Amino acid sequence: MSNQTSPSCNSSNSFESEVSPWLTPLTYWLMGRIFMPLYFQQIEVEGQEYIPREGPVILAPTHRSRWDPLILGYVAGRSVTGRDLRYMVLWEQTQGLQGWFVKKLGGFPVNRENPGTASIRYSVELLQNQEMLVLFPEGHIFQDNQIHPIKSGVARIALQAIANQPDFKLPIIPIAICYDRQPPISKGTRVKVNIGAPIPVDTEDGESKKTATKRITANLEQALKILFSDSLQTPHNRP
Repeated sequence: MSNQTSPSCNSSNSFESEVSPWLTPLTYWLMGRIFMPLYFQQIEVEGQEYIPREGPVILAPTHRSRWDPLILGYVAGRSVTGRDLRYMVLWEQTQGLQGWFVKKLGGFPVNRENPGTASIRYSVELLQNQEMLVLFPEGHIFQDNQIHPIKSGVARIALQAIANQPDFKLPIIPIAICYDRQPPISKGTRVKVNIGAPIPVDTEDGESKKTATKRITANLEQALKILFSDSLQTPHNRP
């Protein structure tokens, strides 16, 4: 076991994240044209029309496997929408060679044990710069077929991004990713990606930020439950 202590992700050098002008398009091309079609037997997608081609947006997918970010890039990345994805990922995943690769593809760290505020500020900046941001609302990888309690972080980041900007439109797109076998995912797996209608981010008249956070979080959780349940009814996902 490593004795290395992870930082709070508050230092500026923790966010050496970018979308590489050569590595990112090459990776999307290799994944979309070669690797994903060869590795997975089928990737079925519903609801791609809900993903905006411009403007700020939060993609809020379920999290069942380390394949999930690659699946998202395949169904919502530049080959489909003309856009690159920015990911909030665990600090451990931004270390070493893997970490260099992740950060060159737009990933940036959050320390689950000591989150600090820098990762939240960075997320808000990305949204205010009209980026597409991926946040996994369950907070962890869960290798089962149920939706776990949704963390409030997605709603809090979204509300902070629109604060004091009445004309700033920011949708949250719920996404259920289902595999026809339990992780670890192996070659020949079938995948169903069910993309739901946008959940608007707003505050109702007289509503406190705390109440708005709870309402948006509840709406997101309900949407993910419906999408995930529908995905499990797909013939190849039935027990």
